[in-house]
Amino acid sequence: MNARRYSRQRELIYEYLCGTTEHPTAEMIYAQLKPQAPHLGLGTVYRNLSLLCEDGRVRRLPFPVERYDGNLSEHAHFCCQQCGKVTDLFLDEAEASETEAAVVRQYGHQVHHHELIYYGVCAPCLRRQESQAEAARSTEEGQVKQYENQLSAQGRLLPSDEY
Repeated sequence: MNARRYSRQRELIYEYLCGTTEHPTAEMIYAQLKPQAPHLGLGTVYRNLSLLCEDGRVRRLPFPVERYDGNLSEHAHFCCQQCGKVTDLFLDEAEASETEAAVVRQYGHQVHHHELIYYGVCAPCLRRQESQAEAARSTEEGQVKQYENQLSAQGRLLPSDEY
């Protein structure tokens, strides 16, 4: 780690990243910190994030829009392709070590660390989809029932035993 001159803004960014599990973008960090640091510029956020990554104090996550993680412990990530949220996954350490060992055995590479990212739909989005589907089914069933009642009132609906 390089010895750098102290920067209040850099420490503010670092403390924010260490205190969140959101995996924010530079723009998200800027928007969050701007009210308490009115002289903070977006360019300053980007420069300090680069320095924090160079120093090994935070991790840059390679998504289409870069995100940052203040948690340097070994863990994987899950990215929801619906809402875009990135969450930490703390998997069994033995399995992660076995994956690295397999890379060494099969390819002869020397592994220092790895990054694992899963993509899919998160549990909250799945629940929201199920709720919306249930609501749509209920609405559709209600509309069918209403139509049947209208036909019945007009004497145009045959009783179910006459179908």
